[in-house]
Amino acid sequence: MTSSLSIALVGSGNVAWHLGHAFEQAGHRIVSVYSRSLIKAEFLAESLLQAHPTHQLDFSLVKADVFILALKDDAVEEVLQRAVFPVNSLVVHTSGSLPITIFTNQSKIRGGVFYPVQTFSKEVAINLKQTPIGVEASNSADLSLLKNLAESISEQVIELPTEARQIIHLAAVFACNFTNHLLGISQEILEKYQIDFSVLQPLITETLQKAFTHSPFQVQTGPAVRFDQNILIQHQQLLQHYPNYLAIYNTLTESIQQKAQELAALNQLYTQE
Repeated sequence: MTSSLSIALVGSGNVAWHLGHAFEQAGHRIVSVYSRSLIKAEFLAESLLQAHPTHQLDFSLVKADVFILALKDDAVEEVLQRAVFPVNSLVVHTSGSLPITIFTNQSKIRGGVFYPVQTFSKEVAINLKQTPIGVEASNSADLSLLKNLAESISEQVIELPTEARQIIHLAAVFACNFTNHLLGISQEILEKYQIDFSVLQPLITETLQKAFTHSPFQVQTGPAVRFDQNILIQHQQLLQHYPNYLAIYNTLTESIQQKAQELAALNQLYTQE
């Protein structure tokens, strides 16, 4: 069983919100919550048991086993430059894209990474037990601590060096962020014609489930992969009043067709062998 740790959250957004509550449920203690806005820090701290809210970057008197920078990527470096941590503190960020070397010039602290491979919204409950968490540290003792902390809230803990983590983050942008944007486009188009978005729910569910039982490229469907020019033209005409969406439609159509041609060429090569 993981021993109870004292944790300071530097950040009060979606990631801090979910991690803070998950850590408490696992028996850890959140001792401090920082936000540039004291009101936001207080809002999160009040939902936790013993957290002290602050909008000051002087953490020199905060007694924590680990400081977690649950911040936007562009804020992490600024906070590292301005914040005062207790000497030799373990400070980790939660970013999928920032390298561990961001801590290289911070000689008075130990650096690490605690990266949940998940999308977070405060209003949506998340099962962190099923969420992969990637950890990285500059020494074995800190790596062990971060693994134990991650294992207290997740059943999928992996050691992720920076390069692998950045690749996962890139793939996640395609799988999550871009997909969500496309779902938003679908919803907007349907609502313009007073059609409920839920009509697509079975289709979306089946598509996502199938992606984990088959190679997505191999089970691609739709007019683009069929090179159905009549349907493609019809869709393009319907999108004339949505020039941005038309551009996305055309780009994705071209990508699907290029991949279909590549796969067809490979299949032909294999049949000739």
